[in-house]
Amino acid sequence: MRAPLVGRWAQRRSWPGLAGACLLLALGVSAPSAHAQVAPSNAQVGAYHGLHSAAHTGDVAQLQKLINARVDLNVRDEFGRTPLHVATFARQREAIRLLTKAGANLALLENDRYDAVTIAAVAGDEETLRLLLAKGASAALVTSRYDGTALIAAAHLGHVGVVKQLIAAGAPLDHVNNLHWTALIEAIVLGDGGQRHQNIVRDLLAAGASPHLTDRQGTTPLALARARGFDAMVRLLEAAGAK
Repeated sequence: MRAPLVGRWAQRRSWPGLAGACLLLALGVSAPSAHAQVAPSNAQVGAYHGLHSAAHTGDVAQLQKLINARVDLNVRDEFGRTPLHVATFARQREAIRLLTKAGANLALLENDRYDAVTIAAVAGDEETLRLLLAKGASAALVTSRYDGTALIAAAHLGHVGVVKQLIAAGAPLDHVNNLHWTALIEAIVLGDGGQRHQNIVRDLLAAGASPHLTDRQGTTPLALARARGFDAMVRLLEAAGAK
């Protein structure tokens, strides 16, 4: 049985050790809730019918039949997920192609305010993300209960390829979420300091992300990286003119 996405993401959202936790507590920052994206449960999938069922299983023939019958392409399940959301969670790319070609709304958010792009970004699903962006999905939507973006989520989680795609697609580099963090800050504060997060810091800076925007306490990315002992990030930020 596949573990629910929320459980997998909750594990990856764990805070990076005692030192990192102490730093964040010292800054007066609370850890974000581990509850995040919720993929359809087995019970919900079992109750699906119509477009939701066909989207989840990738039943292209049934999808086309329903599309031809002019059913509502943006119908919602109990959690506000559209068939496009469900197909994205299930990585059913042919279903996504059919739904988008038929006119499914790419910008809709489910109940926790995630769009298809952010769902794919959080999952590190580069192929599905590439398809969604090619079909016209926006990389600039404000999503999630944190008023963030797909880029911020991907930077936090260390999804290097996803970050590259979102930057190329015009994601806002300096969007500040309601924790008062940018993608650059999240890569430092919530990252592990390893190669993936170093690459993300490098890519964000190279694309023009500001190294000067601070968190709510006025702490700069450079100071945050120094406090966490992330020497490679410190060098990258200093080279970018960070103070």
